[in-house]
Amino acid sequence: WPVDYKRSVLNVTGEAWDKQKEGDEDLDAENRPAWNSKLQYILAQIGYSVGLGNVWRFPYLCQKNGGGAYLVPYLVLLIIIGLPLFFLELAVGQRIRRGSIGVWNYICPRLGGIGYASCLVSVCFFVGLYYNVIIGWSIFYFFKSFQYPLPWSECPIVKNGSVTECERSSATTYFWYRETLDISNSISESGGLNWKMTVCLLVAWSLVGLAMIKGIQSSGKVMYFSSLFPYLVLVCFLVRGLLLRGAVDGIMHMFTRDVDESAQPVWREAATQVFFALGLGFGGVIAFSSYNKQDNNCHFDATLVSFINFFTSVLATLVVFAVLGFKANIMNEKCLLLSLRNAEKILGYLNTNVLSHDLIPPHVNFSHLTAKDYHEMYRVIMTVKEGHFKELGLDACLLEDELNKSVQGTGLAFIAFTEAMTHFPASPFWSVMFFLMLINLGLGSMIGTMSGITTPIIDTFKVRKEMFTVGCCIFAFVVGLIFVQRSGNYFVTMFDDYSATLPLTVVVILENIAVAWIYGTKKFMQELTEMLGFRPYQFYYYTWKYVSPICMAVLMTASIIQLGVSPPGYSAWIREEVSAAPPLPHPRPSSEPQSHLSSPALLVSPSSPAG
Repeated sequence: WPVDYKRSVLNVTGEAWDKQKEGDEDLDAENRPAWNSKLQYILAQIGYSVGLGNVWRFPYLCQKNGGGAYLVPYLVLLIIIGLPLFFLELAVGQRIRRGSIGVWNYICPRLGGIGYASCLVSVCFFVGLYYNVIIGWSIFYFFKSFQYPLPWSECPIVKNGSVTECERSSATTYFWYRETLDISNSISESGGLNWKMTVCLLVAWSLVGLAMIKGIQSSGKVMYFSSLFPYLVLVCFLVRGLLLRGAVDGIMHMFTRDVDESAQPVWREAATQVFFALGLGFGGVIAFSSYNKQDNNCHFDATLVSFINFFTSVLATLVVFAVLGFKANIMNEKCLLLSLRNAEKILGYLNTNVLSHDLIPPHVNFSHLTAKDYHEMYRVIMTVKEGHFKELGLDACLLEDELNKSVQGTGLAFIAFTEAMTHFPASPFWSVMFFLMLINLGLGSMIGTMSGITTPIIDTFKVRKEMFTVGCCIFAFVVGLIFVQRSGNYFVTMFDDYSATLPLTVVVILENIAVAWIYGTKKFMQELTEMLGFRPYQFYYYTWKYVSPICMAVLMTASIIQLGVSPPGYSAWIREEVSAAPPLPHPRPSSEPQSHLSSPALLVSPSSPAG
């Protein structure tokens, strides 16, 4: 198979062939570093595609969109969009052996802007800036986990006896917003740098720099640990979680949700998750595959990595629901301890004729009230007093209510999960393992993201690899200081929600159109046949030419409409709002954290400033 692309059908520009220039490019390709083994390459692609989103966004989307029913649209879209586009990026990177800029310049110089867009304009660089902040947060929690009891397991001692934010919310929530972030009231209130998070961000960028300093020679070795260790932790957590009381309730809740909930928004959210889960459009996939030999079976790689990514998401979801099922049982038991208080309320209502004695089943003994008896009374009273039931102030104490509390992202990792781990035996050990897993998941994705930036720049401008990598990390750290202000979490949220989705969709659409329509799907299939030694399935011809572009256009349109319907906003933690909030209905000692205010106190948008 030819490597002289200027003389092959890949060249759609009609430019004259420059023999000297082409010879230099061939020499560069021959001297290009290569992966030490196929396993190292596969682990690198897995480490890049399997990231924090598999652990904290996929389970949330399952919980939000009908539990197990969400897996169906996700798997369908993975097959008709994710796999073909992932295969496309692997194939062009391996065939041309260049980063994202070089790949599109080779096909047509007019398309070189696609590569610049993916690595510099709005995707890789923006995402890399704030993504590493999350690794910094995980590093902070990792070192804080070497304590017993865990520092977020109870509220600080109140010396003056006044009610604090912690007592109004929960110990884990307070630790996250006050001890970790020391968060300001709004995005407009900088509050200065948080020195603890600044140090953690410096450590995070140092780790990325050390892993990237020698290119794939160093990052490939790191992948052996950063890609495999999270699976060890997830399996350990699953085994431990299944032995916890209530874990089965959480898993059953995942798979027995109402299928009718899987309605219109599910397909849009599933498509977006597929899109980000595989790392399409960032340039990292192309960069990693460019270090392969040309006879490598990239079709097998695309299929393997895509489905490992899917099964990892399912594994992580089982772990999350098992742990949250345990947490829900703990919280529900605490609520049931209040049945005596609720019984006193009911007795008071009976004595003042607010409630009729006929509503109380004859077998109920108020001196020895069981959870079953209380739930039976609760349902009867709620049915009869439907119009005035809220005025009675009775607690439901239903396990289903606890399981239905949706939580994602930082709320899952740094509030809900940390709260559950405080109830684990040997909680510091599990906390250390969990946050070490998050660090490795984030590091694997960051290596791929940074490769999407460094590889095309090094290929195009022939800069020194070590110097450019160090300079890139230093520059990113300095710019990233905006995320470690006291208001930094708000910037992370806004960047995560709005900075990359639309630009990334546009980049992938352009990649798809460039190959399928400008270069030509038939010609591309011919090149793949020469490279792989077999002709790919006709399925890819139709998905590249018709299905994927149409689906991507629909996704982009839906995203634009969603932005128009829901203006940009962020959730803010406002000290005065929390301190003035009414006491939680679950009275508890400060050593028993609750989750009722585990979400921030107020939703803020540009049209309604915080405060």
